[in-house]
Amino acid sequence: MVTCIRNLVLPFYSRSIATNLVSIRQMSLTARKDNVKSLFYKEYGEPINVLQFTTQPINQPENNQVSVKWLLAPVNPADINTIQGKYPSKPPLPAIPGNEGVGEVIAIGSNVKHLSIGDRVVPNGVNLGTWRTHANYSSEELLKIPKDVGTIEASMLNVNPCTAYRMLKDFVALQPGDTVIQNGGNSAVGQMVIQLCKIWNYKSVSVVRDRPNIQELRDHLTSLGADEILTEAEIRKTQIFKSKKLPSPKLALNCICGQNALEVLRHLAHGGIMITYGGMSREPLTVPTSALIFKDITLKGFWMTAWTKANMNSKERETMFTELGTFFKDKKLKAPPHKLVPFCQYQEAVLNALSTDGKTGLKYILDMSKV
Repeated sequence: MVTCIRNLVLPFYSRSIATNLVSIRQMSLTARKDNVKSLFYKEYGEPINVLQFTTQPINQPENNQVSVKWLLAPVNPADINTIQGKYPSKPPLPAIPGNEGVGEVIAIGSNVKHLSIGDRVVPNGVNLGTWRTHANYSSEELLKIPKDVGTIEASMLNVNPCTAYRMLKDFVALQPGDTVIQNGGNSAVGQMVIQLCKIWNYKSVSVVRDRPNIQELRDHLTSLGADEILTEAEIRKTQIFKSKKLPSPKLALNCICGQNALEVLRHLAHGGIMITYGGMSREPLTVPTSALIFKDITLKGFWMTAWTKANMNSKERETMFTELGTFFKDKKLKAPPHKLVPFCQYQEAVLNALSTDGKTGLKYILDMSKV
């Protein structure tokens, strides 16, 4: 067992202390200077081989900067792919990994107006490097979120809920009662899709891989609001659409590809759309000619990173975060099953985040307080 040493952090600053604020900031940052821990990599490769810890100094935030203490940081497949050099979005090397997380503002520059000490923030961009205990950022690189959103939910707000939200909003004008079909129904995105469909009164059909505890998984997804959960064998022969038990899906969401996606595609209604946002099987997406000619099926792709870059300051993005934050606050959205991993034991998280069997059922989150 690795022994974790907690960082020394001075008590929270009170907003009532208006005088000597600069000296307080300087004292805090000086006290932390030798205790800022981060993971970094100098070359691409398997995370377990190329990641290493470093201790870095941190300066007082400049005029437009904010100093953040990171609290939790999820480990996503995209993070692993980035470290491997396989992801299209690559930070310059050497790099600090981590695209997602929740932090607390602990100091601000003199020109920062929209953030205050004690605010909770999430990254407002990509490749900001959240796998570290503290860092300074431009204030525009951070997005303030309500404090009444749970810390775990806030830490994973940027990627999976947003991906599910946008795919349900942007491609088909769904109406209450319409059906959405997806594979990877037990994935983090898949569970968000199920819950959002319930909130918006859409019917959801989720395809999952068979497993010894399949009934336990069915019960969990049903508790989230799933209307139907089918295994890969069951999706091949299901009659739920032909029997009119559910309307034929207008929208299909695909993160698997291969034969799995082909079976899902066959159930799309005439004029339906399949959105591909992942390829966990590492197999190509094959499409029958008849689906294009006789059913007028449309195939599109979605990448949350590209959407974020194109809509960084858009009204749509602001509305999305407000709505998702409210859903989490009101317990209409729940975080997927997860495990907090001490930052100093990051190896467990990076080894399991890219599990290829699709059955681990856990999202791994780094606890930055345990270094």
